[in-house]
Amino acid sequence: MAPSTPSRRQQPRFVVLLPVKPAAVAKSRLLGLGDSARRRLVGAFAADTAAAALETDQVAAVLAVSSDVELAGQLARLGAQVVSDSGSVDLNGALRLASEEARRRWPGMAVAALCADLPALRSAELGAALAAASAEQVSFVADADEVGTTMLAAATSELFTPRFGPQSRKAHVDSGALELRHLAAPGLRRDVDTPEDLQAATRLGLGPRTAEVTADLRL
Repeated sequence: MAPSTPSRRQQPRFVVLLPVKPAAVAKSRLLGLGDSARRRLVGAFAADTAAAALETDQVAAVLAVSSDVELAGQLARLGAQVVSDSGSVDLNGALRLASEEARRRWPGMAVAALCADLPALRSAELGAALAAASAEQVSFVADADEVGTTMLAAATSELFTPRFGPQSRKAHVDSGALELRHLAAPGLRRDVDTPEDLQAATRLGLGPRTAEVTADLRL
């Protein structure tokens, strides 16, 4: 007898929303590494994050949100879908619009917003987080400092109410989202804003594009 096809419940599928700021303004705290290096790192972070997501079994698609044409093209070549954020400075507003677009393109899919600065992310980590998130209505993963948020998942776009920004971990807890505290996912938690963060990510193991950029940097 042929094996039965896994049910949707057994194989949850997510659309990952990836907000990417323009390289001209992103990651200002990395300016000490040089402006050219900072710009290249912004692109490398996003590309390595997107690549890890695209390699994750639970991910049906990656929808990048950016007004940076060059970065958008880079992510599209990797296989991500791209929509413009129309230059919006409101991250949460841009993510809500992206979730609506995800619902239009992929009706019935769950959504998960993922920070685009996770150069040490591994697909196995993201897969474990999404598997845990599939059992919840709304859930999130806090960053390594337990102050911010690196992933917010919702079973439907209607339930997706992002509260990224300062103290976003508390904001998401207060909103009723469940924190996925049990995960051993250092790469998923390690977002990069400072040279010290980049050093920590390097110790975890960088994705290939970020590793190439950092090869000549003194960290």
